[in-house]
Amino acid sequence: MLSRVANSLYWIGRYIERAEDTARLISVTSHLQLDLPKGIRPGWTSIVHILGNEEAFQKQGVADDERQIMKFLIGDLNHPGSILSSLFLARESARTVRDVMPREAWEEINSLYQTAKSDAQKGYWPKNRHAYLQQVVRGAQTITGMLAGSMLHDETYQFVRLGRNLERADMTSRIIDVRSADLVPPAEHELTPFENIQWMSVLKSLTGYQMYRRSVQEPVRRRDVLEFLFKERRFPRAILHCLGEIEGCALSLKKNAPVVARIRKLAQSVEAVNPGALEQSELHRFIDQFQLGLAGIDAAVRETYFA
Repeated sequence: MLSRVANSLYWIGRYIERAEDTARLISVTSHLQLDLPKGIRPGWTSIVHILGNEEAFQKQGVADDERQIMKFLIGDLNHPGSILSSLFLARESARTVRDVMPREAWEEINSLYQTAKSDAQKGYWPKNRHAYLQQVVRGAQTITGMLAGSMLHDETYQFVRLGRNLERADMTSRIIDVRSADLVPPAEHELTPFENIQWMSVLKSLTGYQMYRRSVQEPVRRRDVLEFLFKERRFPRAILHCLGEIEGCALSLKKNAPVVARIRKLAQSVEAVNPGALEQSELHRFIDQFQLGLAGIDAAVRETYFA
């Protein structure tokens, strides 16, 4: 396989996942704004911090206004973090590799981008936002299922899967980092009236609330949520599950030693930590190191297969 083809497939996986995760995050935050008292609402700029778009946000001088922030997060094509930009880049990547992926998948990616573009204004306003975001989520899931169900599961599909799970692990860690800092009260000796709602929003941002209740069967508390999102290998958006998927992809590729070594080192660091016992500053430092580890895996993939 040509390195440019592998690179395009890898980024198709990342961009589709990024668009879906961003849509989920905006949708859950919209509902959270209604559930919490005004004094402890996370605010819309928290999403900008989760997505790591502070520099572009400040450079463009976006006003701290709901509609302007929605326009920045949903329809701004000037940075790769918005939903529309992610779908556009996925479409451009897919256009160059149409000969190695099902025609129906290319048509679905193109259709989702065109629909998201034409309806973007709906997402800027609360009235139609949920329907618009759900349309993006369903479209992304359709593409993910179509690729899984119709591509040869050879090295071409493994690069898509590798990109998707790397992006997913990164998003999970970002949501935990920013949301836990914004929402968790300083004292946790007893369940505060709004702590349950706050941590439910973290789980719902990752579509994990119902699976958490099935797995943990305890009230929604910080320590249990952190343990679930870091270490529950049966949950597809938990960090250890994503790392296991990434390792499985890498093991199916040739010349994989540098990539596999980095993945296993990072997985061991997650297995060794007790996230629920960490103070907020300690959790933040650990997640910083984890994200550096993900960047190292990405660098190893690029150097091994795309350079």
